[in-house]
Amino acid sequence: MSRLKWEADDLIRELWPLRALVRQLRGEVEKLQAKVQELEGRGAKNSHNSSKPPSSDGLAKLPAKPRSLRKPGQHPNGGQPGHTGHTLQKVEKPDRVVVHLPAAHCHACQGPLGEATMAESRQVFDLPPLRFEVTEHQVWAATCACGEVCRGEFPEGVSSPVQYGPAALAAAVHLTQHHMMPVQRTSELMDDFFGLPMAEATVLAASQEAGVRLTPTVSTIGQALQVADVAHADETGLRVAGSLHWMHVLATTLLTWVACHAKRGKQAFDALGILPGFLGTLIHDGWKPYRDLLCKHGLCNAHHLRELTYLFEDLGQAWAGRMIDLLRTACHEVGQTGAPLPESRRAFFLSRYADILSEGEALNPRAPPSGKRGRPRQSKATNLLLRLRTYTDDVWRFATDPGVPFTNNLAEQAVRMSKVKQKVSGGFRTKKGADAYCIIHSYLATMHKQGANLFHALILTFQGQPPQPRLA
Repeated sequence: MSRLKWEADDLIRELWPLRALVRQLRGEVEKLQAKVQELEGRGAKNSHNSSKPPSSDGLAKLPAKPRSLRKPGQHPNGGQPGHTGHTLQKVEKPDRVVVHLPAAHCHACQGPLGEATMAESRQVFDLPPLRFEVTEHQVWAATCACGEVCRGEFPEGVSSPVQYGPAALAAAVHLTQHHMMPVQRTSELMDDFFGLPMAEATVLAASQEAGVRLTPTVSTIGQALQVADVAHADETGLRVAGSLHWMHVLATTLLTWVACHAKRGKQAFDALGILPGFLGTLIHDGWKPYRDLLCKHGLCNAHHLRELTYLFEDLGQAWAGRMIDLLRTACHEVGQTGAPLPESRRAFFLSRYADILSEGEALNPRAPPSGKRGRPRQSKATNLLLRLRTYTDDVWRFATDPGVPFTNNLAEQAVRMSKVKQKVSGGFRTKKGADAYCIIHSYLATMHKQGANLFHALILTFQGQPPQPRLA
């Protein structure tokens, strides 16, 4: 009996290193499985389930359309009740009338016809022949009996023997700064549309002049945004003089302020001088430099929905699907009433929210300390859960504070056209050009929100009287 025990002990001692090896291999396999899952998930990311732009999707068809925040049947296709249409309508006094008379004799019996009357009219809306107009300013002089020569004076702004007028300069700036046309194509369009040759250097000079004239107005817009109750912030990379710069945005439903800086975070905030003085509620994507600002915060739930969609559809985590439904339902209820949720509904949603987070945390435990410097690397799911748990009040700010929206769409819309500008034109050759673009874009985006005619606003700008936006 004792002999068998000795043999068993010997066998255990021989197998003990194998057990340690098995545990080690099992740990390696788990790490490799996690790495494979991460790489597969990285390849599955697109604009539908992450913050990647739609341009990065390529030509591949997405697996599914993004789920709308609207309830089925809430807004059917077509014009909504109360929406005023924009169908082309006849005018009472046309600029030109062309009369089409019938033949002199009846086509049936060949008899002579009497006096004709109008039976039907149709109107064609078209552009007149586009041609530039040249105005010559002549200064005359007269000699007094005392011998003094008295001259007339040129109007303000007429300073060269030959120059472009405010409308021509406004058209060039409108095309290149608002419609994001490259400078060369803007020059070509001015010639094609109006027969008015304009050098590329002239287009650039017009943009610089507009930037100088609009600087005081844009400074006023920035100051007005500092005292707004709710504002939206975002930033995006911008290629300037061959290096990466950052375009910073602060926006409300009425105002847009844009500026460019070589840095992305606190150093840029301090240099630009707008965000550090903001004390309202700032809607953003959760980036840490925003979090350090001395103001209330609201997180963009569109970002959360995309991250949750990735976890639900690509990683198969059911809790993420339930969180999507919960946030969408709360957003729908706030949208129906246009006011924060009642206390009872708020308590219900927060209780359900906490339960779903606990479920997700059980499935995605935090990685233990690795013994290396810094925090251990966590999975995408764990990082999202940590953010949702730590900043619960900011996630639900849309349901508790009046005027706080569910998403940060206003800021993202403000940066979108700048990405189009960079994609079409390839960036800016100088910091001076980027600054001029930001000033002009701030003004035009603001005036566009307020329903102004941007071309007429630019004409008045070159005449020294830029229309001022409403600030509240």
